[in-house]
Amino acid sequence: MVKAIFPGTFDPIHYGHIDIARRASKLFDELIIAVYDKPLKNLLFTPETRFDLVERCFLGDNKISVVGYNNLTVDFCVQQNAQVIVRGLRVFSDFEHEFRMALANKRLNDNIEVIALITSEQHTFLSSTTVREIAVLGGDVSTMVPPHVEKALQSEILGIGESKKMDQHTSLRD
Repeated sequence: MVKAIFPGTFDPIHYGHIDIARRASKLFDELIIAVYDKPLKNLLFTPETRFDLVERCFLGDNKISVVGYNNLTVDFCVQQNAQVIVRGLRVFSDFEHEFRMALANKRLNDNIEVIALITSEQHTFLSSTTVREIAVLGGDVSTMVPPHVEKALQSEILGIGESKKMDQHTSLRD
């Protein structure tokens, strides 16, 4: 049985992530969507909220599960008995970042393979950063995220105000 991990911060999850996960689930016996909770960037949602938003996207899909983690991805793969890390590539600049990460992960654990899936054309512009920025500026994100994620974004953004600053300059690689 081949088990794969699709790691990310998913802040928030969007249709590009969902597309990669569904396509990866056709390639492997089991796919674990791993929600990372200690990234080196500022996030809009708490780890618990991100986990819940991701989990709700895949309810009823027996091949996909959602698990939170806070250690090295390759160590998490070992803990989960996974052999593969799945990543998505949108644009050329993603390749350089993902290539370096794949080489680093291979150095850390030679038994874990990295598979990169090219995003579907309609999702090439999507990133969590783009979704957050559009939502913060009052734009319509209904074609970018599921309804429950759009509702969570609206709720969180209404609570930002002056007391809670959101970093608009995070990486476009989430």
